[in-house]
Amino acid sequence: MTKLTRRQNLIIDFIRRNGEVANKEIREYLQEKIGQLDRTTIIRDLEVLMSQDLIEQIGKGRNIKYKENIKNKLLTFFDVERYFNIPTDKRILPNERFNFEIFKYFNNSLFSKIEFNELDKLNNNYQKRIKGISSVILKKEFERLTIELSWKSSQIEGNTYSLIDTEILIKENKEAKGHTKEEAQMILNHKEALDYIINKKNNFKKLTLGKIESIHGLVVKNMGVKRSIRKGLVGVTGTKYRPLDNEFQIKEALERMVLAMNEKKIHPLIKSLLIVLTISYIQPFEDGNKRTARLFGNAILLVNNYCPLSYRSVDENDYKKAMLLFYEQNSTRFFKELFIQQFKFSLNNYFL
Repeated sequence: MTKLTRRQNLIIDFIRRNGEVANKEIREYLQEKIGQLDRTTIIRDLEVLMSQDLIEQIGKGRNIKYKENIKNKLLTFFDVERYFNIPTDKRILPNERFNFEIFKYFNNSLFSKIEFNELDKLNNNYQKRIKGISSVILKKEFERLTIELSWKSSQIEGNTYSLIDTEILIKENKEAKGHTKEEAQMILNHKEALDYIINKKNNFKKLTLGKIESIHGLVVKNMGVKRSIRKGLVGVTGTKYRPLDNEFQIKEALERMVLAMNEKKIHPLIKSLLIVLTISYIQPFEDGNKRTARLFGNAILLVNNYCPLSYRSVDENDYKKAMLLFYEQNSTRFFKELFIQQFKFSLNNYFL
């Protein structure tokens, strides 16, 4: 998580509001806000912000100015800790309903060339490893990843099963004492859905609305949840954001997502990241949306020979904050950090 000082956050805020600004303007603004500052301190802060690619310098000599460095609007920076210290009802949202404009920014600029090179290099090693291991070990590794994904994905949704209890449930079909039938069903549904994705991964070369609905059907099996696109309003805890409440608009949003995701030029890692975020953002079903999104994100990775994610080491509070930041500000930046961390975690912990 990128953390900035109070001064650095104030500089970002000032530049974001005013576009291109000179050092003198920044210094005057900061002095008004927090008192007298020397020029060296401000230059050091500007260098930190530039080193993190949050701002860029334009012009030369006395004409030097600074502006926010945004290669893609979906990468707008927010200091997460500072943002969530603002009470829910006092946070300013540019759009309190679904923003159809996001699809304009679904492209490869969400990752830098350095990020692509690093992750593809790591994934190439994964591809070599899985070609060299036996079918028995490969099956065991997928089983291990399935158990850990089923546990963590369920935990994010409030399930209280431990990892050990999840393993016993999946391997021996024994439910843990002191837990509800629904919790066990949620975990078993994850396993069935991921087994289906692994065994039928080529079905996901092309994304369709029907395929999303089929995975959702497995996710909510025997849980009393309707499988069709919802027709009414659904609320999201802890935010003023309200998903679409019109069945036809929900379908339109899904269809536009499908169209974007079938674009061959978009890198599989970006497709996977955006699938997880966008299905969660649309909330097309009355329940099971984020679980469906995570599983479908893995389907995109598997069909393109990328290592799937278990999310085992993700902090569920960070995950929820990253989602809310996308819902409220359409910023993928924090979720992208978590996604890359979890991709590296999977590459370093499975199929070795």
